[in-house]
Amino acid sequence: MTKRLPGSERTREALNDLIDGRLRVDNAKSDLVQLATRLIIEEGLEAEVRDALGRGYYEHGEAPGQGYRNGSREGHLKTAEGRIAYSAPQVAGTGEAFRSELRAHLKGHSEGLEDLAIEMLARGLSVRDIEDAFKDEQGRLLLSRTAVSEMGERLWADYQEFSKRDLGEYDIAYLFIDGIAERLRPGQRREPVLAAWGFSHSGVKVLLSMMAGSKEDSETVSAFFQDMRGRGLGDPLLVTSDGAPGIIKAIEICLPKSARQRCLAHRMRNLAAKVPEDLWPEFKARATAAYQAPSRAIARDLADGLVRDYETELPSAVTCFTDDFEACIAHLRMPVNHRRAIRTTNLLERLFLEVVSTFFRTFVFGLVADLVRRTSFAA
Repeated sequence: MTKRLPGSERTREALNDLIDGRLRVDNAKSDLVQLATRLIIEEGLEAEVRDALGRGYYEHGEAPGQGYRNGSREGHLKTAEGRIAYSAPQVAGTGEAFRSELRAHLKGHSEGLEDLAIEMLARGLSVRDIEDAFKDEQGRLLLSRTAVSEMGERLWADYQEFSKRDLGEYDIAYLFIDGIAERLRPGQRREPVLAAWGFSHSGVKVLLSMMAGSKEDSETVSAFFQDMRGRGLGDPLLVTSDGAPGIIKAIEICLPKSARQRCLAHRMRNLAAKVPEDLWPEFKARATAAYQAPSRAIARDLADGLVRDYETELPSAVTCFTDDFEACIAHLRMPVNHRRAIRTTNLLERLFLEVVSTFFRTFVFGLVADLVRRTSFAA
């Protein structure tokens, strides 16, 4: 008979599957936060039941009237990332009906839990973090300190496994670096969290690392890259990032053999802010044509034409367009099938996994990769 697993263990397996690219999702960041939040909720609810029954999940020997586990039921919590379903353990055989104080408390504190989920992956949770999340409005801790300590040990072990795992086994072809502003502690200001995702040569999307940092300076980002390099990250064909100077400098220092792609979603937003609304449709169409041209030579010709036509009327927009232009068209060095997915840090492109993953597995990709590595990126 298969050993029945508590809800937290099933969620932990799903979270690991998402991180390692074994779980197909529509929205990588949203699903990541939802699963991490669900894990924290289920760990807390199971700890509350352990406190109530005085024994762990697989332990027997309950005294009459002390109660016993009686399966689980599905609960739901509305959050900024959507409606989260979680497994809530049920208790039977007690003198009075068991009512979860923690479950009632969670309904008004979803934002704090999501912040906690990001922190769990970015730098790990402390016992104090968990205590703060599971205190009621009067400051009363809803779990025993022993339960909080045990929960902290398990979640810290999860973080250590994630943050120290060998990255060499993934054989990353395309690397994506993005800084996202998150509130890691309730009531405090948002701070940047660096996230690194990658597509392997076999077409699998992997969450490689996350790190909370005070700023996106080159020293902090370089340390982020060096940690991944030390854990086996090789030289990707291409690294996609936004235009943060610290990130760009760190890429050039730590990954000099990789081409650097400027995120086109970020660049188009920057351009839109500099072009009057009535001129934007045409300007956007011409900029897009340059960025998505069949080749870099054609892209440069189209860019020259845009500059000639707008440099007098829209000087600030033209300056923005020409800034780091070669990095904006770096994706044109790569196979046509891959370009749509690698030209932005937005990893919501389902088309990539549905159409391109089989192409990654062919011998052709091996030839292309070898050719790209041997060809000077200065061309």
